[in-house]
Amino acid sequence: MRLLCFSDLHRDVIAAEKLVDRAREADFVIGAGDFATRRIGVADTIDVLKQIQTPVVLVPGNGESFDELHDACKDWQQARVLHGTGCEINGQSFWGVGGGIPVTPFGDWSYDFDEEQAEKMLADCPVGAILVVHSPPIDTVDHDQSGQIRGSRAIRDAVERLSPAAVICGHIHSDWEKSVILGTTIIQNAGPKGVMVELDFPPH
Repeated sequence: MRLLCFSDLHRDVIAAEKLVDRAREADFVIGAGDFATRRIGVADTIDVLKQIQTPVVLVPGNGESFDELHDACKDWQQARVLHGTGCEINGQSFWGVGGGIPVTPFGDWSYDFDEEQAEKMLADCPVGAILVVHSPPIDTVDHDQSGQIRGSRAIRDAVERLSPAAVICGHIHSDWEKSVILGTTIIQNAGPKGVMVELDFPPH
C-alpha cells in the first residue's frame, strides 16, 4: 500500500500541482493540514488538488479550521475531511485529528487545541488505523529550529496505546520529510514536497 503524504502547503500552488502528478502512483493521498496561511486562502491549493482521482484523506492544520477546509472540499468527491472522526476506504481505517496541539503561541488566528481536547478526539481511534494528525507526537519528528520538542503528549499516548499502521503529520517545518519508528509505528512528518510511504496491507 502506497501513501502519498504531504503537509504545510501554505497556499503553494506549484507544490500542489506536483502532488497531483505524483498521486497517480499512490493508493491513497494524505494531507496533514495547513493548506492555508493564517486562515487565508485555503481554496488556493485545494482547487488544484481537486484534480486528484485517488482516494484522499485530509485534516485541517492550525492555518485553517475544520469548517473552512470542509467547505473548500465540499464538491471534491475523492476527499474525506476528518477531525476527531474516522472513515474506512477500500478496507483501510483512517482516523484524523487536526489543528495545532498543544496550543501554539501564534495567537487568535491559529486553530489550536489543548492536550485534554486532543485526548477526547483520539479516544475512538481504532487499533491499527492510519492516524492523520497535523501535530506530531511529542519527541518524534517535532524538533523546531532551536531543538525544542513541540509535539503532542496526547497523540504520543494514543500511538503507544493503539499501534496505528502509520502516523502522518506535519506542522514542525524543520522536521519535514523526517520519520521515526515509535513502537511498531512509522511516524512521518510529510512536508509540502510529499513523501511516499509504503505499508504492508493488511498492516497487522
